[in-house]
Amino acid sequence: MQSGQIHVYCGDGKGKTTAAAGLALRAAGCGKDVLFAQFMKGNDSGETAAMKRIEGIRLLKISENYGFYHTMTKKDKEEITREHNHILDCICQSIKKEECDILILDEITYPYNYHLINKTQIERLIKEKPAGLELVMTGREPDALFLEYADYITEMKCIRHPYEKGLEARRGIEY
Repeated sequence: MQSGQIHVYCGDGKGKTTAAAGLALRAAGCGKDVLFAQFMKGNDSGETAAMKRIEGIRLLKISENYGFYHTMTKKDKEEITREHNHILDCICQSIKKEECDILILDEITYPYNYHLINKTQIERLIKEKPAGLELVMTGREPDALFLEYADYITEMKCIRHPYEKGLEARRGIEY
């Protein structure tokens, strides 16, 4: 059995989710079972729409878009935390049943940093990852624990972005 590694895609630049989705596509194309868990994003995007159609990729995500953390109400934070923890429970069951070769925790840094998920369970998942499981985590400002355990760390750096000129995100390009 090959040893599974830990990847972190971080930084303020565009492309973290896209890189993780690309790895999911590559792995599925090679016959691997991929579990792509997306946190904080309830809206549909081009990559999630495509992944739903690809054999070998299973997608877990929250049921609705709660917006950015700073705009969430207390009730929103409670609901999104409940949904995140439900996804986390599903992930742990899948790992226990050995149902995935690649686990992608997309945007995991945000719920972890904002206390919108069971942090102890995430820490256990990272520290006690099964040897053959490939683990990918994305998001800005990853916790020191994520970086300490990572075998790959890729930082996406924003040099220029159309958002700075007031342009809205475009479907199929930014989401």
